[in-house]
Amino acid sequence: MSSASIAVNSPSSSNHFIKDGVTSVNVNRLCSFSFESGLFGSKIPTKKLSLSVNGTRPTRPERISYSGLEPVKASSRSFDVVIVGAGVIGLTIARQFLTGSDLSVAVVDKAVPCSGATGAGQGYIWMVHKNPASETWELTKRSHQLWKMLAETIRDQGMDPLQVLGWKKTGSLLVGRTPEDSVMLRKRVSQLSEAGVRAEYLSTDELHSKEPAIYVGTDGGAAFAPDDCQLDAYQAVSYIEKVNRSFAPEGRYAEFYHEPVTGLVRSTSSGEFEAVQTSNNTLYGKAIVVAAGCWSRSLMHDLFKGSHIQLDALVMPRKGHLLVFENFNPLQLNHGSMEVGYVDYQNATFPLGLDDQSQTLSVSMTATIDMMGNLVLGSSRQFAGFSTEVNDSIVLHIWKRAGEFFPKLKEPSLTDFIKNRKVRVGLRPYMPDGKPVIGNVPGLSNLFLATGHEGGGLSMALGTAEMVVDMVLGNTTHVDSSPFAAEGRCC
Repeated sequence: MSSASIAVNSPSSSNHFIKDGVTSVNVNRLCSFSFESGLFGSKIPTKKLSLSVNGTRPTRPERISYSGLEPVKASSRSFDVVIVGAGVIGLTIARQFLTGSDLSVAVVDKAVPCSGATGAGQGYIWMVHKNPASETWELTKRSHQLWKMLAETIRDQGMDPLQVLGWKKTGSLLVGRTPEDSVMLRKRVSQLSEAGVRAEYLSTDELHSKEPAIYVGTDGGAAFAPDDCQLDAYQAVSYIEKVNRSFAPEGRYAEFYHEPVTGLVRSTSSGEFEAVQTSNNTLYGKAIVVAAGCWSRSLMHDLFKGSHIQLDALVMPRKGHLLVFENFNPLQLNHGSMEVGYVDYQNATFPLGLDDQSQTLSVSMTATIDMMGNLVLGSSRQFAGFSTEVNDSIVLHIWKRAGEFFPKLKEPSLTDFIKNRKVRVGLRPYMPDGKPVIGNVPGLSNLFLATGHEGGGLSMALGTAEMVVDMVLGNTTHVDSSPFAAEGRCC
């Protein structure tokens, strides 16, 4: 199949005491819970755990060692779960723990929610461009089901999902312009239908009747998934934060934003990591989840420096640009649209150590109307390190590529909309094999990774959260977790 994308080469406080290496913590608030299977399932001996409210944490029987450069701070808190990363993955994991168990949760981040990839996306919850034969299919499908269930729950509570989540059913179009594209799209419709997703193939004329503004020529067509939806990342994250914070009055939830993680506290006797050290706090947890997006690799490298643990998360930042036009009247869309070339480059995998990845740029057409009525055009993919600077040449590529499919965009110049134009730049957490890493770090039963979702973080968030919580609690996961294991991929 011929590629339809442009490929361009371009250059509450507590007392914390340390004496002789032994730690005692007087904690103001700890939750009470008891269960038979053990917090980590079969990975630790089965026993009941009990923590008392306003109790004093027993003096630890073993010395602790610190992995990191900064000294242990005086302020200490204890939780059942500590999550590093306040993107949509980290926050939805926190929500799942809070609503699905009695455990207490802390979320820590060097910045604030939506300051990374989460806030820079288009918000589509689509299946039309997914391959049912891929290893991420079941996780994506499960996550979409959970998003739709959440939207229905919000509606049942008398609220409008559009206002709460920015949620709306738009349907999605995967479009192509060549005979080869049409063959591929017919096959995709067949695959989606067999996998239980409602889909249909649209000829050029049928496509034009549904989306008059789009042009694919006489040989083109589209795969149409009428049940696909989209949401607004900021609205959705705001709602998830509100849910999480509702558990704070009972002492089960706390946020530590603007607190970079500087190290881990590790037990020399058990070998497990038992606390996260931030710039201001020591946060003890029975389970630690690293969901730091594209920063997960460098973070884990720094945290494990000087230890015998061999782990390389392999997550790389993949830079992307989106154009947002406010009050854009020249182009109105009925559905979200995406060209087939987007699928090619999104799913591309690269050999490890490929040096010229940083110079690879791809621009593919995506177009949506957000909840505010703004036109959102994308998208680009580029390996450019951790730079989030706007590249005007890429912005121009996106505009021109969109014009290939929407002739109305060829009439004005991009400079005509400079006052109403915004550019979103984000770093997608990319794994070389195209799958996120979800699961415990081998040899460390209480340290978990949840990262590498690339451009599918919103799309896979709720399924990922469900999977992580099931893993920590020792439950059977709804979706097979083995394709996402770190074993053999990160170590």
